Amino acid sequence: MGQIRTGTASPVGTLRAVQQRPDWKGISLLIEAWRPGALVVGLPFNMDDSEAEPAGRARRFARQLEGRYRLPVHLVDERLTSLEARRQLGRAPKKIEELDAIAAKLILETWLSERQ
Repeated sequence: MGQIRTGTASPVGTLRAVQQRPDWKGISLLIEAWRPGALVVGLPFNMDDSEAEPAGRARRFARQLEGRYRLPVHLVDERLTSLEARRQLGRAPKKIEELDAIAAKLILETWLSERQ
């Protein structure tokens, strides 16, 4: 969850796919609780600026979010966010969700900083 005024973000949890599909129930609960004005999805890129293999899935997920919740969805380059999340954590993550939450925070902060 992020704040446009301050340009900061905080992790509020991590949702995992259910049978290789988005956890729509979990997403709906978060959207109802937080009532965001927009959604941000990380878009995987390779270091040579080409889209990474999972980019198609990220784009599809963004379209599904937009269609389901009628909110603007912004795609943001997520390159190196996991590496930076590991650095910020300062230790090996106990669970991958811990790392993913920090990476998501970084992705959102990237989008917020680009808006200012």
